[in-house]
Amino acid sequence: MKFFQTKLKGSYVIETEPKFDERGSFSRIFCKNEFLNPRGIDFTVVQCNAAHNRKKATLRGMHYQANPFQEAKLIKCIKGAIYDVAVDLRPNSPTFCQWFSLELNSDNHKMLYIPKDFAHGYLTLKDDTEVLYFVSEFYHPESEKGSRWNDPAFGITWPLKPKMISDKDMKFPDFAK
Repeated sequence: MKFFQTKLKGSYVIETEPKFDERGSFSRIFCKNEFLNPRGIDFTVVQCNAAHNRKKATLRGMHYQANPFQEAKLIKCIKGAIYDVAVDLRPNSPTFCQWFSLELNSDNHKMLYIPKDFAHGYLTLKDDTEVLYFVSEFYHPESEKGSRWNDPAFGITWPLKPKMISDKDMKFPDFAK
């Protein structure tokens, strides 16, 4: 795996290195040792979630869990394509309220690692898109939080106008700095 630091400290784009033969390909998508050494990322997966999105321009986000149940995430698109976004919510960070995005798709062998205290969301770029989330904390409904996908505090530039957003995601408040 190759790790590339994003502009948001602690968040990485990770490229898998598939091995190809006549059968197809094989690649590792997680290795605790490669996260720990030399990067110091102590990421323990306690839950893995999958989302299937039927339509292009479906938006999910911007989600996070509040203290003391913050979660780090490793995101991989296994079918279709997404515009994946992370927002730094750490008040003492020099990149507080800044965002980073990239396209994850089933062909580019990229993943996004998002540390604790970041919001996460994505917009599907194709119909019939599937996403895997590896998370470091169990889901705690009482700690579930979010901010609107078009919150002016972040100013995220989305490549398409969202056509499908859940009622819950639409009702998230603006982020209080």
